[in-house]
Amino acid sequence: MTTSLVWLRQDLRLNDQPAIAAAAEAGPFAALYVLDDETPGHWAIGGAQRWWLHHSLRALGADLEARGGALVLRRGRSAEAVRRVADELDAETVHATRHFEPWWREVEETLGDRITIHAGDTLVPADRVRTGSGQPFKVFGPFFRAMCEHEVPEPIDAAERFSKPDKLPRSDRLDDWHLLPTKPNWAKGFGVWHPGEEGAVAHLERFEADAGEYARRRDLPSEIGTSNLSAHLHFGEISPRRVWHHLRSADAAKFRKELAWRDFARGAITADPKLGEEHQRPARVRWRTGKQADYDFAAWSKGRTGYPIVDAGMRQLWATGWMHNRVRMIAASFLVKHLLVEWRRGAHWFWDTLVDADYANNSLNWQWIAGTGSDSQPFFRIMAPLTQSAKFGAADYIRTWVPELAHLSDAEIHDPADRGSYPPPLIGHREARERALTAARRG
Repeated sequence: MTTSLVWLRQDLRLNDQPAIAAAAEAGPFAALYVLDDETPGHWAIGGAQRWWLHHSLRALGADLEARGGALVLRRGRSAEAVRRVADELDAETVHATRHFEPWWREVEETLGDRITIHAGDTLVPADRVRTGSGQPFKVFGPFFRAMCEHEVPEPIDAAERFSKPDKLPRSDRLDDWHLLPTKPNWAKGFGVWHPGEEGAVAHLERFEADAGEYARRRDLPSEIGTSNLSAHLHFGEISPRRVWHHLRSADAAKFRKELAWRDFARGAITADPKLGEEHQRPARVRWRTGKQADYDFAAWSKGRTGYPIVDAGMRQLWATGWMHNRVRMIAASFLVKHLLVEWRRGAHWFWDTLVDADYANNSLNWQWIAGTGSDSQPFFRIMAPLTQSAKFGAADYIRTWVPELAHLSDAEIHDPADRGSYPPPLIGHREARERALTAARRG
């Protein structure tokens, strides 16, 4: 019987958690979570993620305790904290699930032989899905075809009981981390979420009944057509393998393909760790800077652009920490192409305000919109927000998040003539399109 330490990051679950499974099989273990704001640098988790993390750790600690396990909390640099707690436990092995963010890979390398890494954050172990030359794929289509040549491993349930060491290291109090906002409490609308493994399973079971309609409804903001699993997956409260196998029916094929994009994104940041900071392709666009650009960015972030579908999305984001996937595309395209504000400013805003802010997915999606990614749309493809709003039936969605327009009919609400207190558009669509194309030619 050997004592082990499990180092947790974005894998806050018990079931289908290979690091916990390996430690539990070996003998007594303690789980460790380190609140590390130093190692990631300016990629330390944002405010919305901190809210989610507080509740997720609370749930995980209770789940571990119910099975006889223990969760230790420490704050500081991960490499130092992991070594220190392992020494205090006299742990022979540190188990961890492989993560792909560049700062976590650096810590894994620093810990060297002290740590045993397990695959569990992807559908298929990342090193199995490679090009003929052994490199990560840069385009999703070939990646998905290659991934489908491999079996997705079946998920494994956790043991009913765990064994913890006789003497546990000191643990911080979760409340002392002050992860929850207080003055002001901007997270009042976050009560729509239920962080933790139990909440993740409930969302999956709810979505299972609707998965056959996902392909049709996923782009309709006024309907509940998405899975709402993104934050649970980001924090690892449910494994992608469990989701994949739970949704086996052919009707869920479209959703499972979207789930594979998550694996693709992890391969992308493995190949290019600076994906969130540097263009993968030359931008060739002259971005706007200065006071007017700052004013426009502030209007965008507050949901005051004068475009109802964009503003509804930005207000939903601020109120709940989440935004509908189709509206994310529209809002991101509006910032980059209508307002000509560089994508990195929007990506960092999303990083701070999204509960599911994921370095790989967030960065890849913004570069796709901006036309700077290795797999992206051309910059000259400019979304028309008013057309998109009507096409995808966003009237009720707008009524919910832009209540000053709630009295308007479905025909009027997308581009209202009667605006009342609602602001005029920052720029007309035709003018914005011409400006964007000119900026691209001159860039």
